[in-house]
Amino acid sequence: MTAMVAARYFLTSGVFAFATQRRRPGLYAGLGVQIAREIRWSMLAALIYGAPTGLIIWGWRHHGWTQIYSDWSAHSLWYLPLSVFLYLVVQDSWFYWSHRAMHRPRLFRLAHAVHHASRPPTVWTAMSFHPIEAASGAIVIPILVFFVPIHIAMLGVVLIVASVMGVTNHMGWEIFPRWLVHSRLGGWLITASHHERHHEEYRCNYGLYFRFWDRVCGTDRGLSLRIVADAEAHRRSAQGVRA
Repeated sequence: MTAMVAARYFLTSGVFAFATQRRRPGLYAGLGVQIAREIRWSMLAALIYGAPTGLIIWGWRHHGWTQIYSDWSAHSLWYLPLSVFLYLVVQDSWFYWSHRAMHRPRLFRLAHAVHHASRPPTVWTAMSFHPIEAASGAIVIPILVFFVPIHIAMLGVVLIVASVMGVTNHMGWEIFPRWLVHSRLGGWLITASHHERHHEEYRCNYGLYFRFWDRVCGTDRGLSLRIVADAEAHRRSAQGVRA
């Protein structure tokens, strides 16, 4: 499973690295040493993420552990998207509070400083974690599958969302359209525009997918002015080319 986690990391980050080179050429210029460091930490994190995942899949296949199911008729069809949403909400809640704890001085110096050593973050930063932080994130889904039923395909959707959002939140530019980012719905979702501000100021914007806990706890400081300005400049440039 470690190999699969690593492959997912390289595939997702590689796709968005290509998109970055096409849409924002030169954005990562001079960051070769940082990116190499991010990949090394990410491979160690892949080992940590892969171990419990492999154990869970083995237990499910051979011993019937967990609430994972493969029969589409085992639960109502409406439960399929609901289960994905439940997993994302729980994962987001755990991430908010564990991430916020990681910003306490002792834990930050011990573990979380590894992630924030990426200045600025890149598409390769998403899994660049100290083993302690990787372990804290690796336990969520393996615990959830024992309590919340989920179809194996929907579990795949959860992992895809986690990979894509983890990478796009760190890529340093906004890939999602302006109409979404600045809409009412966008006001509750986390994209690069929101998470970049966390990397700029540290003491805010702790969430993973949703801005709920940041809003409730008063830690939401809005969007990165740099990324918003970059997106606007890129939009105007594109309009000028079309004109």
